[in-house]
Amino acid sequence: MPLPVEVLIIGAGNRGQIYSFFAKDFPERMKVVGVADCRRVARQNLQMKYSVADCNVFDDWRGAAARVKFADAVVIATPDRQHKEPAVAFAEKGYHILLEKPMAVTVDDCKEIVAACTKHNVILSVCHVLRYSPAVVKVKELLSQGVIGEVVHIQHLEPVGFYHFAHSFVRGNWRNEQESTFSLLAKSCHDIDIINSLIGKRCIKVSSFGSLSHFTKENKPEGAASRCLNCAVEQSCPYSAKKLYLEGVKNGHKGWPISTICEGADVDIESVTKALCEGPYGRCVYECDNDVVTHQVVNMEFEGGVTAAFTMVAFTEKLCDRSITIYGTKGELSSEGQHPVKVFDFLTQTKKEYPLDYSILQQTQLRGHGGADYYLMDSFIQAVAENNPSLIMTGPEETLASHLLVFDAERARRESSIIYCNRTE
Repeated sequence: MPLPVEVLIIGAGNRGQIYSFFAKDFPERMKVVGVADCRRVARQNLQMKYSVADCNVFDDWRGAAARVKFADAVVIATPDRQHKEPAVAFAEKGYHILLEKPMAVTVDDCKEIVAACTKHNVILSVCHVLRYSPAVVKVKELLSQGVIGEVVHIQHLEPVGFYHFAHSFVRGNWRNEQESTFSLLAKSCHDIDIINSLIGKRCIKVSSFGSLSHFTKENKPEGAASRCLNCAVEQSCPYSAKKLYLEGVKNGHKGWPISTICEGADVDIESVTKALCEGPYGRCVYECDNDVVTHQVVNMEFEGGVTAAFTMVAFTEKLCDRSITIYGTKGELSSEGQHPVKVFDFLTQTKKEYPLDYSILQQTQLRGHGGADYYLMDSFIQAVAENNPSLIMTGPEETLASHLLVFDAERARRESSIIYCNRTE
């Protein structure tokens, strides 16, 4: 029996922990042999869970990179602005790399990562997990079979969810461009990547519009306090931290997003209350230092005249339950969340449903994104075990192409212009 792939986890936060679950569920295939995180409790928790030797536990990824190579692969799940340096350093050491999205927050840094991985002949898989979801895999399969003829237009919607946006993009880690990056890259590079992959042609021009709405000091209700726990109007606010976190834990909910606010402590009423009194998640949403857009549209034209329209919006009931409709010359295809993919045939004027297989969710803790988290890790570990990068759907060149499209779209928004992609001067 082949030995398990030995993996070093860089960044023991939410995503780092999730990707490490693969070692718990399939110990014969993956083993966590090292962890690096600047937070003592985070790295100790992962160390204890996987019995990592003290010599392989680091408070800085640089300590691990300075060592002689001691694992087959590295999972880089650090904050967005801390992707490039470790990715390049571990590529130079010969580690295969699973890199959380976005690849990096500048065009030059993305290109440098790709160049390093190519030069040192290491596998790079970027965590565009949605490409591995059963829904997207089925959509791509049906398009390749020509069930709707030639693709003419794609309409894609990402409903972020009103409380998800308040948690992550108003109070949380992705609220401020200088600390993280812009919304389209942080939240929706998944979606632009999906569109780019499904069309399979080069985007030639793009326009975009969007802005920050509602979550500003000008919209703060009269009588509202700086923190939700002592706010006189909290009961009438849909974004109340008390409702989202404290009432949630009182009702027995201890997972995301509540688990992310109690760093280093058990999730209970006391720790949540303390976090809301002292930490960023207890702040009034109208008094945060957020500056990322709440809604954005991206319009794209690809070679051959194929067009696509993408919408991201914060103010939705649905939570990241993406929907996509693809219009072809012979039919129309639609997919929403984890529901069956539907195809309407113009010739027969009949509709057919294609069910999706989610049975893997019974076998793994990697249930996020409809099981896509599992399929991402499954493909990466298999690719490393076999030294076969063809098993990776989101490799360096294809991911770079979709990232460049995201950067072009954001430039179009900021400049109120049409951007011609990859134009030669």
